[in-house]
Amino acid sequence: MQVNNDRLTLTVAKAPQIYLAGVIDADAPQRFDAMVKSGKIVSGSDVYLNATGNDIHAGIALGRLLRENAMTTHLGTQRLPRQSGSVGKPALCTGACAYAYLGGLYRWAPTGADRIGFPAHPANDPAPTNSSTAQQSPDELTSYLKDMDIDPAVLATLLTASSSDTAWLTADQMISTRLANNGRLPLIATYQLQDGAPYLMLNETKRGGEHRMTVQCKKDGITFTAYNSVGADHARQIVARSSRAFVEINHMESDSSQQDNAVVQDQAVVIIRTYPASQLGNLITAHTLGAWVRDRSSTLRYGFEFELDGLDRILKQYYQSCWTYAPWQVQAPQKG
Repeated sequence: MQVNNDRLTLTVAKAPQIYLAGVIDADAPQRFDAMVKSGKIVSGSDVYLNATGNDIHAGIALGRLLRENAMTTHLGTQRLPRQSGSVGKPALCTGACAYAYLGGLYRWAPTGADRIGFPAHPANDPAPTNSSTAQQSPDELTSYLKDMDIDPAVLATLLTASSSDTAWLTADQMISTRLANNGRLPLIATYQLQDGAPYLMLNETKRGGEHRMTVQCKKDGITFTAYNSVGADHARQIVARSSRAFVEINHMESDSSQQDNAVVQDQAVVIIRTYPASQLGNLITAHTLGAWVRDRSSTLRYGFEFELDGLDRILKQYYQSCWTYAPWQVQAPQKG
């Protein structure tokens, strides 16, 4: 275990970096936990894995410790001294390491030549020769995956498709199945009635902050309110440098005639836009919804974008509620 918590690391990475390399054996979770309790490893750290090990039970125990302490997992090798002149080798995370990786609250997919491999049939492997190393049961593995917000059936499908004892997963497979989230928790959509008017809220938590957008039905149209929580200081800097703020539906700006700028509220950059009812049909059939602030002195823009695929049911329910509340003469376009 290598701990990097020097000033440069904390300035650039915003969190301590923990490198776990070697073999994850039966005692590895206890050793890691001891360093957490001593304060040498702190909650919220970035954990880089480059390890092996057949003890899946130990991998699960280590993964639970990572989740309890809200840590982020990556694949990566230990940082080499600058004067060494050596080039770091790709990271390899297999067996127990792969299941420990799933414990990260935020999990970054492998990049470059780094590789992650899951045992094709972990619950059915023969018991290890070391009697002190107990294999996990299928129920234990299923319970762990569910606690980590991972669908056991999805992972099982990937593993059974492997033609070898180890299922090597690509970054695309990891992201598409939510085994990796690249610093972004699932988008949550809810709606309720507020003073009789339907009120939709979209909320997404990311490693760098929280993004939220509300869509409120009114008799004369709809109002978008976007909150980009980035911290008070950063929010003030963004607004001070901004030329304009806007909302995008399917990567296209909606109603560019509205030029009101963003404002700062507490820890967030806030954008408020009011649109005619016809915009609601475009929203509930959209694939993406974003809110942005354009920097006046560069091509940069600051904000966020939600991917709405998979939310069709709740968006349609919300649309129907809005139409009942304010029966506008509009038709929802077909989703392409």
